[in-house]
Amino acid sequence: MNAAKVSIIVPVYKVEPYLDKCVSSIVNQTYTNLEIILVDDGSPDNCSAKCDVWAKKDSRIRVIHKPNGGLSDARNAGMAVATGELMAFVDSDDWIAPDMYEHLYRRLAEDNSDIAACGVQMVWEDKKLCRMLTRAGSCVLNQEEAMQAIIEESWLKQPVWYKLYKTALVRDILFPKGKYHEDVFWSYQAVGKAQRVSVSDHIGYYYLQRGGSIMGAGYSLKRLDAVEAKVQRCTYIQERFPALSPLAVKDLWLACIYQGQLAMRTLGKAEAEKILAYFENVIETHPFQMEGCSAKERLWLNMAKSSLVAACRIRNALKKKQNGAKHGIID
Repeated sequence: MNAAKVSIIVPVYKVEPYLDKCVSSIVNQTYTNLEIILVDDGSPDNCSAKCDVWAKKDSRIRVIHKPNGGLSDARNAGMAVATGELMAFVDSDDWIAPDMYEHLYRRLAEDNSDIAACGVQMVWEDKKLCRMLTRAGSCVLNQEEAMQAIIEESWLKQPVWYKLYKTALVRDILFPKGKYHEDVFWSYQAVGKAQRVSVSDHIGYYYLQRGGSIMGAGYSLKRLDAVEAKVQRCTYIQERFPALSPLAVKDLWLACIYQGQLAMRTLGKAEAEKILAYFENVIETHPFQMEGCSAKERLWLNMAKSSLVAACRIRNALKKKQNGAKHGIID
């Protein structure tokens, strides 16, 4: 079972209370042919020393100490030195099930796939709540099916950390330094190179929900990066998967509506108007035919086409919600 080495990249920054649990869950994997790369991204707490202690405990662990450059920069640094035939990512405040990589490796081998994804359980710090991020069921997707799934966030979600990749497939796809929602920039490119993607609901990854994250905030200008990523994705889809272009553009419009609602609710009038003007420009420069949209989607998309401000204001007044994790599903 341990034919291929798996390089696991773990960016480390200000996660001292969580780091030991994370690393322990990796070193205790039933799949043992691992290269564990801890990237100390200039963490100001005791994480640097903790990483070195772990390296002394387990010869499979190597540590990179570098100046702070952000999550993307840390992942890129890890990818640059990885030697495994397979590659994976784990965020250092999360943890994984003991058999996660054994299960994912088996899926790659048996399905002859390039990427394998497992189930993800979201866990809150107070331990009172937990729910599945990923859907129930298993499947093997071809290239176009996988791309549709990542756009719709159906069988595949944006995060990179619950998947196993063939290294040759993704090594030259760099994470965008200085951007938030970096996985939205990266994941569609990885999927676009995969001929087959295996998806399983076997729970392998535990995604910790803790305070202070961008996803927990009402609105931040950092969220604009998600729209930028989807603009870039639309260009990529149009060039390589033109049949999926309407779906990608629809998702971009929905993201603009979702973020427009948040901006109107949480920002001052002048700042919100600037952001909404940007979203209106995005919509105007990415037209599409609404064939295949539901009646409810048509209603809101046509309203946004006429006036995004009006659409967002009315939706807020009606308390219409959208899926924030996806950045744009209309209810």
